[in-house]
Amino acid sequence: MPRILITTDHLRPDDEADHHLRAHGHTTVHVPFIGRPGPEQLVAALDGIDAALVGHESLTAQVLREAPRLRAIVRTGVGYDSIDITAAGRLGITVSNLPGINANAVAEYTLGLLLAAARRLVQSAAGVAAGRWPREDGHELRGSTLGLIGYGSAARAVVPLARAFGMKVLCTTGVPEDQRPDPSVRFVELPELLAASDYVSVHTALTDRTRGLLDASAFRRMKSTAVLVNTARGAVVDERALADAVRTGEIAAAALDVVTEEPLPVDSPLRDVEGIVVFSHLAGQTAEARAAAGLAGAAEVVAALEGRPRFAVNAHLLPRTATARSDG
Repeated sequence: MPRILITTDHLRPDDEADHHLRAHGHTTVHVPFIGRPGPEQLVAALDGIDAALVGHESLTAQVLREAPRLRAIVRTGVGYDSIDITAAGRLGITVSNLPGINANAVAEYTLGLLLAAARRLVQSAAGVAAGRWPREDGHELRGSTLGLIGYGSAARAVVPLARAFGMKVLCTTGVPEDQRPDPSVRFVELPELLAASDYVSVHTALTDRTRGLLDASAFRRMKSTAVLVNTARGAVVDERALADAVRTGEIAAAALDVVTEEPLPVDSPLRDVEGIVVFSHLAGQTAEARAAAGLAGAAEVVAALEGRPRFAVNAHLLPRTATARSDG
């Protein structure tokens, strides 16, 4: 009977995901991790495990080599940069994500950050809490330009919301032209997007190409009144360069749901910079999105163990005998 490790803290025994797995003859093992567990903890949790339904745990080559029974990993979200998919492929381990599963949640949250930044809501509430009564002018979104970096499910879900607020939408993406169905979006190269946008919202995956994509030179291209929003991956942004850009007035502000190291370190350059607000990686975390991710993740685990994963991100790296990995 296959044993399934579940590490996400919002998935619990006897919930829908748990029932789905057990209904397919699997045994579930719940080891909820808060924060980032070390390699030893992960190796211990993966002992005797056939498949894992995981959050942001760092599944390195070293960890994966110590899990000889492991045949499938499923991320209960979209990003999978915390998993060494190349090493997994060499070991015959299928790695899947759940594309689009939290797109609506991320899109709504993105608009929330845009509104909060435009109207200085966090600063106003903090001022009232400190005994002041802030009355600075904010800005309306209507008539402004939103630049989207990336055109995945979340970015696409942002478009109609932004348009409903009367915003013009630009996008830079590597998605082929025949897969860009929205005529209300103007697709441009990154330098033009940075120069033209009042708000720049990051929705791209973290890859070698996008790591540090928004650096000092990128901020110099942006308007001095521009606001950066990031709900994707922290490492897409050079945080020291961002702090310098906001501190010196090169850009106006930033609202960040993700940072390179989470939780935010006490010595982060983002701390104590007027105009930078950091949130605690909440964009995809709604009750609805979590429930959907749990059930979809459980279904993907079942499919992967049967040799028919729907969303494998490393299928091209798997040996043809991947499903023959030891069950012992």
